[in-house]
Amino acid sequence: MDSFLIKGGVPLHGTVEISGAKNAVLPIMAATLLTSEPCVIRGVPNLSDVKFMGQILTWLGAQVNIEGDTVQVRAKKIKGQGDYDLVRKMRGSICIMGPLLGRLRKARVSLPGGCVIGARPINLHLKGFEALGAKITIQSGYVEAEAKRLTGGTPFLGGRAGSTVLGTANVMMAATLADGVTVIESAACEPEIVDLADFLNAMGAKIQGAGSPTVTITGVKELHGAEHHVIPDRIEAATFAIAAAMTNGEVTIKRARADHMHAVIDKLQEAGVIVERKGADMIVRRGSRLKSSDVTTLPYSGYPTDAQAQMMALMTLAPGISIITERIFESRFMHVSELTRLGADIQIEGPSAIVKGGRPLSGAPVMASDLRASAALVLAGLAAKGTTQVNRIYHLDRGYEQMDAKLRKLGARIQRVDES
Repeated sequence: MDSFLIKGGVPLHGTVEISGAKNAVLPIMAATLLTSEPCVIRGVPNLSDVKFMGQILTWLGAQVNIEGDTVQVRAKKIKGQGDYDLVRKMRGSICIMGPLLGRLRKARVSLPGGCVIGARPINLHLKGFEALGAKITIQSGYVEAEAKRLTGGTPFLGGRAGSTVLGTANVMMAATLADGVTVIESAACEPEIVDLADFLNAMGAKIQGAGSPTVTITGVKELHGAEHHVIPDRIEAATFAIAAAMTNGEVTIKRARADHMHAVIDKLQEAGVIVERKGADMIVRRGSRLKSSDVTTLPYSGYPTDAQAQMMALMTLAPGISIITERIFESRFMHVSELTRLGADIQIEGPSAIVKGGRPLSGAPVMASDLRASAALVLAGLAAKGTTQVNRIYHLDRGYEQMDAKLRKLGARIQRVDES
């Protein structure tokens, strides 16, 4: 099992290029199950989650070829059941259910796993499938959906923490091959949903309104193969922007898609970070001094929960008190105890973390608990005095392509070592 050894205190300088979005590519790979014709996906990041999804598609009967940043899939003949051990490892694997239901009218998928950041029920996915006429049963760790025919419906996908991104993707994919018109209300508005809709439309689907709370899908009889280039990862871009600010460096972030990052940019600027847009790129550097800033995570276009831990790490360096409130996942403060090991002063009060910033961080061994917590600990290690060892970085490999190599290119003293 690998870990990162980081010798902190070095300002980051240079240019980093953002990889394709993990949260976009997984549903797009699943969408290839909707057709028997070949599909080509470009700009795909080299991540363990992508490899897992490739294994799942192969198990289902698809031919999958991953070469560089290109994935080719042909799902000529597929079966309707996902492998239990594969699917349970990754939360995003639940998005194979919609395509299987749409194409085969039946799907049997194990309840998904992923990062331990709180309950992430799939009840809204199932509610959406039922609105299309599917019968749902849950038994022996599997979710089963079956329908003699899928018909257009009006599923409402709003939940306690807002709209469901994977649920919107799942229902949207199933509805492409349903009879009639489906109108999803309270649909997720994330850029990754728009990217999926663009791919489905390239396959011959008829989807309107993606990126808004109301998405309309007119069912078609069949879909065909298509080529698509995945959007850049806005969370990776946010992570490197915060890294530049925390180390008092200056980093040019290529393919940053600032139009997907309004909330993050706003909070960085509020915290005294200078963000310049230059075409498709973004230049980030710290201003004269960091300032405390309150952050509340919300569904898009609000501040993303996936960048909450990184922003908290930044606020440990900002003099004053910052309040970070998590409204999406109830257990997404597992990085707090590890940040305190590095010298941070953070107290949890209900859904909020109260950060008393301005104290210097010092290196120590820390344990990564989930993907974004891992990123926050790496950023803190970059800013800390001395050496920080971040253990269990397999979480990072799920969502960041060659993070250590990209950081070294910017001047960071970071190396991957075997924990054993």
